[in-house]
Amino acid sequence: MKLMVQIPCLNEEETLPATLADIPKQIDGIDEIEILVIDDGSTDRTSEVARAHGVQHVLRFARNRGLGYAFSAGFDYCLTHGADIIVNTDGDNQYFGGDISKLVQPILERRAELVIGDREPAKVEHFSTSKKFLQNLGSRVVSTLADLEVSDVASGFKAYSREAASLVSMSTDFDHTVDHVIQAGRKRIPTVVVPIRTNDKLRESRLFSSPTEFVTRSLGIMVRVYASYGAMKVFSAAGVATFLMGFLLGLRFLYYFLFGDSPDLHVQSLILAAIMMLAGFQMVLTGVVADLISENRSLLEGVSYRLRRLESGRERG
Repeated sequence: MKLMVQIPCLNEEETLPATLADIPKQIDGIDEIEILVIDDGSTDRTSEVARAHGVQHVLRFARNRGLGYAFSAGFDYCLTHGADIIVNTDGDNQYFGGDISKLVQPILERRAELVIGDREPAKVEHFSTSKKFLQNLGSRVVSTLADLEVSDVASGFKAYSREAASLVSMSTDFDHTVDHVIQAGRKRIPTVVVPIRTNDKLRESRLFSSPTEFVTRSLGIMVRVYASYGAMKVFSAAGVATFLMGFLLGLRFLYYFLFGDSPDLHVQSLILAAIMMLAGFQMVLTGVVADLISENRSLLEGVSYRLRRLESGRERG
C-alpha cells in the first residue's frame, strides 16, 4: 500500500520545512510514504528547499498556473506513480501533518474513499468571528447542494483513495474544496469527516485577498458545479416559475379585458405576461440543452476515469 502526500506550493521556502517535518515516516497499514511538492511557479527557493529536505518528487511549473491546476496535475502524477492513497495538504503548515494517519485510516478500513479533515473552525483561535460565521454558513450551503454532510467544506486536508482520485475532476483553477465536496455527493463517493488539528498561523492566505473575494468566487463555483449535475432541475424550476408568473399576469389582463371598464389601461400587463412566458419557455429549453451538455461531461469524465485507471495500472505493472 503506497501513500503519496502532495503539497501544492507557491513561494513556501520559509514554511515548507515545518510542513515536511510534520509528515509521519511510518503509518500502520502503509508500506511506502512518498512526498510530492508541486511548485506552482514559485519565485523563491521552494523547489531547492524541498529537495534539500529529502522530498522524493518535485513537479515544477515555469509560471503560476493556479491552485486548481496544480492540484489536478498532482493527482495525475501520483496516480501514474502508483499511489494507492493520496493526501493533500498545504505548504503553509496550516494542518498538523501528524494527523495524516487519522485521515487514511477510514480508507485502510474500507469505510470510505474520500476523507475530509475537519478543523472544527469554531474552535480555531486565529479565525476571526466573521470567518467562523462564513465557514459555517458555507459548509451548510454546500452540504445541502451536495446532499452530503460536511462540517468543514473549506478544508484542504483530505485523503483520497485511488478510486476517488480517479473519479473527481477539476472545473476551476481557483480551489478544489467546494468542487470536490459537491462532486463527492453527486457521484456518491463514500465520504467520511474526521477531526484534525491545526498549527499556529505562520502567514496570511494567498488564495484570496479578502473574505469577500473568497465568498464571491466560492459562490460562483457552487452554482457552476451544482448546475453541471442538476442543470435540468435548476433551469426547469426557474423557467416554470417565470412562465407561471407570466401566465397569471395574462389571466389578470384577460379578466380586465372581459369585465373591466378600461382594458386598454392594462396592455402593459399583457406585454409583460408575454415576455415572461416566452422567457420561462426559453429557460426550460436552456435546461434541456444544459442537461445534454451535462451528459456529455459525464461521458468525458468516464473516459478520464478509465484513462487514469489504465495509466496508473500500467505504472504499477
